[in-house]
Amino acid sequence: MAQLAIVNATVIDATGAQPIDGGTILIGADGTIEAVGPAAAVSIPEGVQTVDARGGFAIPGLMDANVHLVAARTADTLLDFQGRYDELAREAAELTLKYGVTTVFDTWGPAAAATRVRDEINAGKTTGSRIYCSGNIIGLGGPLSDDFVAPGTFLQKDTIASVNHEWERGTGPGLTTMSVSQIAEAVAQYIEETGVDFIKWAATDHLAIASGAAVFLMFSEAAQQAIHDTAHGYGLPTQAHTTSVDSLRISVDLGVDLLQHGDMTVGQPAPAELLDRIAGKRIPTAALVCTDDYLKWSASFPGTAISHGARENSDINQRGLIERGARLLLTTDGFAYGPRITEHPGFRAGTLKPTVPDQCVQLGYSHFNWLKGAWEKGMEPMEVLRSATAYPAEAYGVSEVVGTLEVGKKGDVLILDADPLTSAAAYKEIRHVIKEGAVVDRDKLARDMQVGLDVMAEPG
Repeated sequence: MAQLAIVNATVIDATGAQPIDGGTILIGADGTIEAVGPAAAVSIPEGVQTVDARGGFAIPGLMDANVHLVAARTADTLLDFQGRYDELAREAAELTLKYGVTTVFDTWGPAAAATRVRDEINAGKTTGSRIYCSGNIIGLGGPLSDDFVAPGTFLQKDTIASVNHEWERGTGPGLTTMSVSQIAEAVAQYIEETGVDFIKWAATDHLAIASGAAVFLMFSEAAQQAIHDTAHGYGLPTQAHTTSVDSLRISVDLGVDLLQHGDMTVGQPAPAELLDRIAGKRIPTAALVCTDDYLKWSASFPGTAISHGARENSDINQRGLIERGARLLLTTDGFAYGPRITEHPGFRAGTLKPTVPDQCVQLGYSHFNWLKGAWEKGMEPMEVLRSATAYPAEAYGVSEVVGTLEVGKKGDVLILDADPLTSAAAYKEIRHVIKEGAVVDRDKLARDMQVGLDVMAEPG
């Protein structure tokens, strides 16, 4: 039995097919699409709720291939919300859904909180973007570690350890001292205990981008192969956090399912031969695409100047991948940052404020800037759309469920008032967000956030 019919829409299904003028999308009571096509080809049962999209454009709900739903990033917020990180994950999932991102992939965070909120949303107990999550980045420490924000000497060691444990769960820096078999065992135990949806490991350390220092490999090729094989043994997709030419080469050789930061090569751009292989093997690359205005700003602002060289390399690599027809994925690497974080004097002072031109790491806002940046770098309009819909779904192995407007897939639909194939700005012109056949009441989402900020709702 159908529950919703979207009529009179220009339907762009993200399969690469031509748009359907005056199209109809029929969504069943189970939230999946029952029919898509011209009005004359789709019969609408009596009594079905109808959304008239006349003059509008219907596309699949957007996807962000790299988010972090828990925005506690400083010692005070980590301690304040310890034991209730679910609250932050929940409000971040509301914020992303409000602005058209119906599915997110959380690639670093406390697994217990993320999976609980994931399950609540899937059960219809709360409203938010659909969540797939990895929990920790295998091999890295928690938020109060040298890999992220070193706590100094003002916190007691047990306090630091208790916070970090919620992220690490036995997969922290200690893995780098283990044998290959021990690493595989630790990853298997982590998967079984947490119920995460995919595995992400640190091919390189997490310090070089911010400091401009040397990049170090975290695991041997044999160890990375063991992590990859262990995850696949549980049927989970894999991705590597890679920030150097050699770590990128290793990941390509392994055949990871997804390259996270595969465009980021500290020290030098990736060789043409390596870009050719990425494109040729069709390995999806989650790339932090920035606009030209952001890159100009980052070159001049003292807080980002040290990492600007890596940004320039990314820009070169992104353009090279686009020219080769490689698959890039919409990626903000974003958090739901708010004043408690953006105005914190000890945390990336001045670099995260909403006033930064085309801010690229703010949930609820920065995905629009990614789309603008991809457009600027020469990506074809249909590829821009597919990079934000079909390609992330394929990369994460969920393309049978989401990613395109096809029969049998979830009825996640974004209705825009402007044509996304003529302008990147069209993605901001949201008339309706529909998730699993239900029209989302956007005005009720992401209100009174505890740590985050709804940038688009702020005056000015």
